[in-house]
Amino acid sequence: MGKKQNRKGPNQKQRLRKILLMLVSMLLVVVLLITAIGAKVLYDVKETTDEAYEPVKRAQNLTQVDLKQKEPFSILLLGVDTGALDRTDQGRSDTIMVATVNPATEKTVLVSLPRDTYVEIVGHQSMDKINHAYAFGGTAMTIATVEKLLDIPIHYYVSINMAGIEALVDAVGDINVSNPFAFSYEGTDFPKGPQRLDGSRALKYVRMRYDDPEGDYGRQARQRQVITGIMRQTVSIKGLGSYQEILASLGSNVKTDVSFKDAELLARKYRPAFSKVESEQAKGEGFMQDDVSYQRLSPEELTRIQTLLKEQLATK
Repeated sequence: MGKKQNRKGPNQKQRLRKILLMLVSMLLVVVLLITAIGAKVLYDVKETTDEAYEPVKRAQNLTQVDLKQKEPFSILLLGVDTGALDRTDQGRSDTIMVATVNPATEKTVLVSLPRDTYVEIVGHQSMDKINHAYAFGGTAMTIATVEKLLDIPIHYYVSINMAGIEALVDAVGDINVSNPFAFSYEGTDFPKGPQRLDGSRALKYVRMRYDDPEGDYGRQARQRQVITGIMRQTVSIKGLGSYQEILASLGSNVKTDVSFKDAELLARKYRPAFSKVESEQAKGEGFMQDDVSYQRLSPEELTRIQTLLKEQLATK
């Protein structure tokens, strides 16, 4: 990896902030800051953590969790498309996930919400796709909308724009995936079966959606493959310099209201809860309205997801 640490010129930095997919970077940030690198590295990368810190105004008062007492908490993970194709507008949240962390059960549950889910956009007096909440009112409106849908408090958030997956994969080293079917995307062929991806190919691998027989659900499955590949590479990395390079590749693309102090507490007190991660996918039923495609969560599916998250947040 030594040859990859000399990419520091202005042109290279600009290249690192081109099109990316947020979910991989977002989850890796959480893993790095909370579990993998430990408290010592947290102090060494405090400057990066402080740069990412950006609290948001809540629609209603939130009862804060006591991390010192190891209370369970929730965190909203947002991937926004602001940085795609050199966009500078507000963009939309193309990836929406809620993680609930319970140190008593030593388990984290990660739930993906379809971006086309038909919901009430809190504060906008409208029914629309859930990913439009970010376009209408940013992170604050998205938090309020997710809280209303799931009937749980959102204690923290992490958002990342589309500027870094290529650099991130190159920073940790090429990753292994197993492609479920052959496809081509933006001039690159992806054969069926196991293969190794560099940053450029990994970005294309997770961006393709319309040729996937499972649509966005299929793309989310490929995202999870890339996440797994990056995490495997990350735990094999030795040396502080490599972690600093990874965090530096994210730059100003990450925003969160997890303060450095809270991150340090999570690293010390919540590590076992991150050792077991269970993934869930909220699945909706497609329907058309005014020539627009939506996903509707059935009452049974919504209740299932709500119950799962509420049980995770319950204190014994």
